[in-house]
Amino acid sequence: MLFPIGDEQVKGGYFPLFSYGFIVLNIAVFVLQLSSPGMLVGEYAAVPAEIQRGENWPTLLTSMFLHGSFGHLLGNMLFLWVFADNIEATVGNFRFLIFYLLGGMAAHVGHIYFNMGSIVPTVGASGAISAVMGAYLVMFPASRIKLWFFFFIFRVPAFIFLGIWIYMQWSSGWTSIQEGGSSGGVAWWAHIGGFVFGAAAGLYFRSAYPMERVEEVY
Repeated sequence: MLFPIGDEQVKGGYFPLFSYGFIVLNIAVFVLQLSSPGMLVGEYAAVPAEIQRGENWPTLLTSMFLHGSFGHLLGNMLFLWVFADNIEATVGNFRFLIFYLLGGMAAHVGHIYFNMGSIVPTVGASGAISAVMGAYLVMFPASRIKLWFFFFIFRVPAFIFLGIWIYMQWSSGWTSIQEGGSSGGVAWWAHIGGFVFGAAAGLYFRSAYPMERVEEVY
């Protein structure tokens, strides 16, 4: 499997306080989950059917910081670490904070729309991180992403990697609909909803906050 492990970095800009802070926060919350198995998910995960009834709205936010497994957490934090800092460095700390949270909300909208009445709890930062990836695709399409594949490390332009990624989400999302809503435990439409929101926000960011883009890949 391909894993992104680095990218080209913005020169100067704002220190990515929230990009790194969210990584720390998500890890801390996961440690709490391990100390009280099931309790945090049962209390703070978002359930589409409840949201539709106007219940437990705060879970739209709290669920973004919960994860179903260590692998779920690791994958999300890796993508957040690679893609978020350039955006925050460009647009500023508090703009990034608002963008990230709104991206998570947009992801919930996409998931709930295609999972009406579902009582399956939803957790994870991947919707908000998908928004980050959508914005990255628009803002830094030519940035080289460093990928790790078993014993090989190579680089590809962001538009190729992220283009393939969103195609896979879209394909899996439509397959889940054709199979009667079976998603294999993955909220594909949350990923798609977040990504679309992020791409739209990226169009605005690209014009409103131009700056020197990159330096060496790390």
